[in-house]
Amino acid sequence: MTRYSETVMDHFQDPRNQGKLDHPDLIGVAGVPGCGRYVILQLALSESRDRVIAARFQSHGCGSTIASASMLTELVTGMALTLCRDLSAEDLLTALGGLPADKMNCAEFAIVALQHALTPLSF
Repeated sequence: MTRYSETVMDHFQDPRNQGKLDHPDLIGVAGVPGCGRYVILQLALSESRDRVIAARFQSHGCGSTIASASMLTELVTGMALTLCRDLSAEDLLTALGGLPADKMNCAEFAIVALQHALTPLSF
């Protein structure tokens, strides 16, 4: 049995939506860029500002952190903001096909960046 699912390995080796958006509407950060592990999540919203139309991330950390941030961008793209707010680390872990027990905090870390991005919004 392998330590990581095929999905985790795929997102680590070929991250989706890595980089920056030209004009993000929302930015969330987990960790401190330049000081160890971090995730920066950028979101572009629809004209009505109720749906994510694009998501990008930048990160530094282990493969599980990169895979978690990559999968998160895929999950939230096209999603209504009200549903984004309800997204949990468990949802992210399920989408990834799980993570080893000592790496589950990587999914939680990516969700912190999402929650930080959504903090200024009221629903």
